[in-house]
Amino acid sequence: MKKLVVLSGAGISVESGIKTFREMGGLWEQYDITEVASPEGWQKNRQLVLDFYNQRRKELFNVNPNKGHRVLVELEGFFDVQIITQNVDDLHERAGSSHVLHLHGELKKVRSSIDEKLIHELAGWELKEGDLCEKGSQLRPHIVWFGEAVPMIEEAALIVQKADIFVIVGTSLNVYPAAGLLSYVPENTPVYLIDPEDINSQYNFKQIKEKASTGLVKLFKKIV
Repeated sequence: MKKLVVLSGAGISVESGIKTFREMGGLWEQYDITEVASPEGWQKNRQLVLDFYNQRRKELFNVNPNKGHRVLVELEGFFDVQIITQNVDDLHERAGSSHVLHLHGELKKVRSSIDEKLIHELAGWELKEGDLCEKGSQLRPHIVWFGEAVPMIEEAALIVQKADIFVIVGTSLNVYPAAGLLSYVPENTPVYLIDPEDINSQYNFKQIKEKASTGLVKLFKKIV
């Protein structure tokens, strides 16, 4: 069975009603995004960071996978599908995708602030000041913040190197190191880009100029 590797980004989740990271309105407009998504922000104002992710988590509990997510599940009937996602939501998993690698962490998980290997599922949407790990330190969102290493990038590169078909959906390819995964795609492997806008790139994409859901439906018809 051929290996279909998908790099997904915020565009696929937007159709489920999830705002992009930089579109969070209200309170967050008062702050630079690094105030709530960096180790420095965590040290400066922990409660602000906790509130930001609590609100995003609460939002996640009120949305559902969309057609785009479900098409990727349907493709498992024809391909060995591996999803590498920049998203921190669990919509791929809730749709039924079998193999999902999260580059930037997972919103519904928390981890120790002194031992990054201590990771737990959070019961509910709220992480509070005083919620501690086994080692007695404050639990923090299991999110890769600005300035932090992306621990899963090497595993992702190994997956991309084995791709028979590579699909990019919902991402503008401006976020590194994820965008750098393109350099690991094997020569002569077809690369499909699903994006309604023109993308300037040195790569020879087969572009489907549609939003994520309708673009994935068209992709399905092309490759199945």
